[in-house]
Amino acid sequence: MQGEQEPVFVGGGGMDQRVPQVLKLAYGNRHGLITGATGTGKTITMQILAEEFSNAGVPVFLTDIKGDVGGMALPGAEKDFLQRRAGQIGLEDYTYRASPVIFWDFFGEHGHPVRATMAEVGPLLLSRMLDLTEAQEGVINVAFRIADDEGLPILDLKDLRAILNFLGENQREISRQYGNVTTASIGAIQRKLLVLENQGAAHFFSEPALDLSDFMRLAPDGRGYVSILHAERLMRTPQLYGTVLLWLLAQLFEDLPEVGNPDKPRLVFFFDEAHLLFNGAPRALVEKIERVARLIRSKGVGVYFVTQNPDDVPDSVLGQLGNRIQHALRAFTARDQQALRRAAQTYRPNPRFDIADTIRDVGVGEAVTSFLEDKGNPGMAERTLIRPPASAMGPIDDGTRRMVTLQSPVAGKYEQMIDSDSAHEMLARRAEAAAKEAEQALKSAEPERTREFNAARRYDGAAARARPARPPARSRSDSPVDAFAKSFARQLGSRSGQALVRGVLGGLLKGR
Repeated sequence: MQGEQEPVFVGGGGMDQRVPQVLKLAYGNRHGLITGATGTGKTITMQILAEEFSNAGVPVFLTDIKGDVGGMALPGAEKDFLQRRAGQIGLEDYTYRASPVIFWDFFGEHGHPVRATMAEVGPLLLSRMLDLTEAQEGVINVAFRIADDEGLPILDLKDLRAILNFLGENQREISRQYGNVTTASIGAIQRKLLVLENQGAAHFFSEPALDLSDFMRLAPDGRGYVSILHAERLMRTPQLYGTVLLWLLAQLFEDLPEVGNPDKPRLVFFFDEAHLLFNGAPRALVEKIERVARLIRSKGVGVYFVTQNPDDVPDSVLGQLGNRIQHALRAFTARDQQALRRAAQTYRPNPRFDIADTIRDVGVGEAVTSFLEDKGNPGMAERTLIRPPASAMGPIDDGTRRMVTLQSPVAGKYEQMIDSDSAHEMLARRAEAAAKEAEQALKSAEPERTREFNAARRYDGAAARARPARPPARSRSDSPVDAFAKSFARQLGSRSGQALVRGVLGGLLKGR
């Protein structure tokens, strides 16, 4: 490491509440956890961490679940309780200051659109979005495999529908080579794609695809941009929300080079409502999430899960979250009390207080904190008053949001949707070419049929029946689609396209 960077100041603790509680930037990519019951201050804690990372020149990505984080684009307003809190914790240079912000929105309504191609999302995460059965997930994998083998890019919903239609028309041939593909599974997937489209996924599955380097920009003054994804509407479909954020993590994991142990993170990623990532997730997916979380820190990315209870995060992932901020947990039931004890057991004890009692008793804006110290060892738990934010708390009005978006460094880059030449158009052209070929074959066979008919008239019925008829070039019963299907089915074993490379979560790796 080069010289040690100024740490992230989280708040004040100790006997007089003036001992700085800090997160060292060198351990900022060791991931973290922010937990607590509703209304205990998790969102403000996320905001002050984002401010502090940004001030240190670290770009930040976070989600705005309730629409109340947009105020970061404005300086805070002077309030007595904020000044009192700053005085209590010894924050002498407390000032109000806006953060450099870029607004994003899955639907393109409250910020720049976030888009991705289906090839980048991949079959595993798409199956998670659609909540598919094992058999249906198998059909999706067959569809992507054929598309990869035959050079048919699946970029948007209509591309996947076209591939699924092809699977249905060539079910027998495809099942022999790739495994059983049933009409029932294809129909179920098509219906679920319709539901996904009704939820607004057509905005997401399109181009231009998101360039993740736009999440890693620095402002002219050297601060890291805070990318805020407006997720209020996206949260109405929780599984879609969780999968979109997991896709972003997977893309970062696949795209970024190894950097070892940097002096500070290259990016900090806050995953709010993190329980939505793990609810109902199959074991195979949880294992892959664990792998991404374990390895992405070597690429300089810190992931901070924000949720109500540590139990929302699987133990295999929880063990990798070295920086902890635990706001109050309620313990009204026996189950709540057990969860409280389990949460307390994950902290290094402090002889000055009982951790479980303190987690139950801390007020709004207070927390039990523990941050990694030298050599990556967990610090002793401390009761901490969280520092006040420098930017405004709460939502931002639509007019100001539009002005910030228009002045953004990526303004105009993603707003215009592109419809590239992809599987839908390619299959349509192949079908049209096959139809023309079939029609030409029928026309060329007509003179031959006429000659055979005239010759047959010169013989008696028995001789005519005995004479073998020359088969036409194509059966007259072949429709254009049938002709195309038979022609394309013969290509399935040829591997004429170059197989593409997919990453740990099944997304297509860019540039391969």
